[in-house]
Amino acid sequence: MAEAAVRSASAGVGTDPGGTVLTLAGRLDADGTAAVWAPAMAAAAGIGGLTVDAGGVDYCDGAGVALLAALRSAMGDRPFAIRGLKPQFAALVELVGEVAAPEVRASPRLGPISRLGLTAYRMGGEMRRQVTFVGEVLVYLVEVLRRPGRLRWSDFMIALEAAGVRAVPIMALMGFLIGLIMAFQSAIPMRKFGADLYVADLVSLSMIRELGPLMAAIMLAGRTGSAFAAEIGTMKVNEEVDALTTMGLVPVRFLVVPRVLAGIVVMPFLAMIMNVAGLLGCLVVMMSLGYPPITFLHQLVGSTGYGDLLGGLFKAAVFGLLVAGVGCMRGLQTTTGAAAVGESTTRSVVSGILLIILADGLFAVLFFYLDL
Repeated sequence: MAEAAVRSASAGVGTDPGGTVLTLAGRLDADGTAAVWAPAMAAAAGIGGLTVDAGGVDYCDGAGVALLAALRSAMGDRPFAIRGLKPQFAALVELVGEVAAPEVRASPRLGPISRLGLTAYRMGGEMRRQVTFVGEVLVYLVEVLRRPGRLRWSDFMIALEAAGVRAVPIMALMGFLIGLIMAFQSAIPMRKFGADLYVADLVSLSMIRELGPLMAAIMLAGRTGSAFAAEIGTMKVNEEVDALTTMGLVPVRFLVVPRVLAGIVVMPFLAMIMNVAGLLGCLVVMMSLGYPPITFLHQLVGSTGYGDLLGGLFKAAVFGLLVAGVGCMRGLQTTTGAAAVGESTTRSVVSGILLIILADGLFAVLFFYLDL
């Protein structure tokens, strides 16, 4: 049996002694019906009768009913039957008369300038949606700061645990390995010039100002931002987000604000864990080179200050806002089908990392001109 796999519905064509058998399964909504329309109508173009096995159809709205009616019309005087369709859907098919197959129009061919304009139009629309989403989130964050009782504290604590507590082991391991590797790789050439003592300065300044917040944010994007997108995307596919809107609840305030606030709160702590673990890794290398811990501590205090630490923690909080916000936004942009959830998850990770790199570059320029 030939199969035409789709996102939310499937169509298979086979034969039996009575003629051609078209097997439909899954959700016959707008997306599912659009995907199975061509193989279904191709089955009706054959010679002989057609039997539609609709026992696997879980959902059928107007689009699915239109497909079944179009199949019935396409068969004309030839034998046609539908079996296994649930009674509530069969009643809808009976209410619809014969319909003609829609006219298939060829897509117009666009020139380079038209494609460029269409791409710019889509990018502009995407930017407008992102600005609108950021503004809406900021409004509700300010509202929560003014009236903390409006925050869903249970959701906030759950997000805090998922993004922070459960991430501590992997953050500590990553930080330790990064500090260890950086110290070891830099110690080899610096020792040739008798400057291996300054490995501590190099690693501590790099970890506290740059690598600690940056690596923690990238880990958060891959681990927590994707989880936020998958959770909200699954709720969108199951129409739970629509149910919230129907009940008069604002999805952004109900679902997004607790998660974004958790990302802002937890990121400075994760950056600190990454910093401390990285410094421990550097200490191990320094001790292997023959330097006692007090020497390492002296170099650490002499090379870094409170400005470096606070600047790194501020960047970490902004990174947390970006990662949690873009994860929730991609979740709310999920369309239909299980594949859409996976697509939103992937887009949240890519967008999150891209925003982190852009924000880090802006911070580098800003700190340079502020002499921080």
